[in-house]
Amino acid sequence: MKKLLLSIACFLAISACSGLETKAPDTRSAQEIREDNRGKTTGDEGIILTGKRKEDASSASPLGVNSFLWRATLDTLSFMPLASADPFGGVIITDWYEDPNAVGTRFKVNALILDKTLRADGVKITMFRQAKDKKGNWVDQKVANKLNRTLEDTILTRARELKIKQGK
Repeated sequence: MKKLLLSIACFLAISACSGLETKAPDTRSAQEIREDNRGKTTGDEGIILTGKRKEDASSASPLGVNSFLWRATLDTLSFMPLASADPFGGVIITDWYEDPNAVGTRFKVNALILDKTLRADGVKITMFRQAKDKKGNWVDQKVANKLNRTLEDTILTRARELKIKQGK
């Protein structure tokens, strides 16, 4: 009797599994899935607020940010050692750099690329400065906003050069 009940229980368990549907794996890339869901408020067939943006050559890359701004930022900051670079989030963080001509002062830069399009406000630079005091300790110093803006302008100019160069 126990064998019969065990057999029936196994049969029911196996037959219950036969009704499961397996879904085919989604072959789209993560970028395509994000683009399909961009601007939707209520699921797959929801209202689209912004519509699909026309992709230009600067944003048709596997990077999560504008490729010209990304490359221009790396080129501009190439003299400083990199601590971190995230091409999908658009964040570049340098390590401290001490200019051999200005001993006792060092700089660090955080660059944030804000968009997939090449725009004047597409990059945000935050610069940090430290100087050694008489005891040899590094002390934070204020950096003029003009210096941050000058570095942003240099990056934007380089990005424009790269875009023009690619167009030829």
